[in-house]
Amino acid sequence: MLISDLFKTASKGVTVNKSRSLLTMLGIIIGVGAVVLMTGIGKSMEGVILGQISIIGPDTMVIMPGSQGPEGGPASVKSSFDALKISDVTALKKLKTIDKIAPIIFVSGEAVYGRERAAPQITGAPPEYFGNHVLEATQGRLTDQSDEDSARNVVILGSDTANDLFFTENPIGKRIEVANRKFTVVGVLKPVGTQFFQNFDERIIMPFSTAKNIMGRNYVDMITFQRIDDFDVAKSDVEALLRQRHGINVPEDGSTDNDDFLVRTSAQAQDILGSVSLGLTIFITMVAGISLFVGGIGIMNIMLVVVSERTHEIGLRKAIGAKRMDILVQFLVEAVLLTIIGGVIGIICGIGFSFLIALITQKFLSVYSFAISYPSIGVALLMAVATGLIFGMYPANQASKLSPIEALRYE
Repeated sequence: MLISDLFKTASKGVTVNKSRSLLTMLGIIIGVGAVVLMTGIGKSMEGVILGQISIIGPDTMVIMPGSQGPEGGPASVKSSFDALKISDVTALKKLKTIDKIAPIIFVSGEAVYGRERAAPQITGAPPEYFGNHVLEATQGRLTDQSDEDSARNVVILGSDTANDLFFTENPIGKRIEVANRKFTVVGVLKPVGTQFFQNFDERIIMPFSTAKNIMGRNYVDMITFQRIDDFDVAKSDVEALLRQRHGINVPEDGSTDNDDFLVRTSAQAQDILGSVSLGLTIFITMVAGISLFVGGIGIMNIMLVVVSERTHEIGLRKAIGAKRMDILVQFLVEAVLLTIIGGVIGIICGIGFSFLIALITQKFLSVYSFAISYPSIGVALLMAVATGLIFGMYPANQASKLSPIEALRYE
């Protein structure tokens, strides 16, 4: 039988009863659609997570007040929010495994310029902070060591804060009021968007020494620094030093339940992303496997019905010279054609729902964007074809084994 005739016959067999064919393909549509939808959502969330950690340099580590929680549970901030002393920063600078230590203090207050007001996050940080967090100035300059040593009243504005206060006016050199004090604007940061689910363009950065004078306290809210060699070695050294200084005893089981601080790395954020991706992949595989299995059973059942309905036709074909392999291939192609059509419909539905979810999610999470995993589309379509081959083999084999005489007598 010619290939063109084979596909023409298979197409006629699939389309002769459209409603039955559509119901037969439903399991395939759901399975393939689930794969495309879930991998699309996974790729979008991967973009969100990578976007959240992109501001952290590849060698940057962070220390925050808080505890890991019992038995490695979720982190929780302790009541001792003053756990990280300025004296701890001085001690950390003596370690040989870390560099560019940047303590951070958050300042309460708002920013005022003329009649315009803004409520950005106000941060006090030394010059090392900009290198640790990959920040650049698009206008003016960043604060430097001379600003830090002299505790100057100078600030750098995030791009959104600069727009809120000055609109199209050039802010460099202008005097603004921050936390009830007068400051000179020396720079505007390059936009970085949302990081850690906060808008980092809505902020003001001043020298750490200036913020310390304003707040009048001997502790910091956060410390960032860079490892020199290995993450684990740097992390161990930092933890050992802080435990010694804070008088923390480590239990025999080595747990961190007694710690009043957390040490985090950009590598840990990548590990979390990997865990999320793995869990999502396993879930997708289970959903797709179940749906395709159900769809495969449906295809096998309907193909057995088709074989029964077309027994006379099979006998006639064999009587005029059709071989057993011709009959087997014909019905196998029909089964595969059903799964291919179902797979294509599933792909279209998966992409459509993924786009719809992106439109809805963007209203609540602006950094979420529509994404498609093209490799997963190819894999899903191959899975659909494989389902047709596997579950179509039995009905096709049954059809090919029919005796021509018995088939012609069949009513």
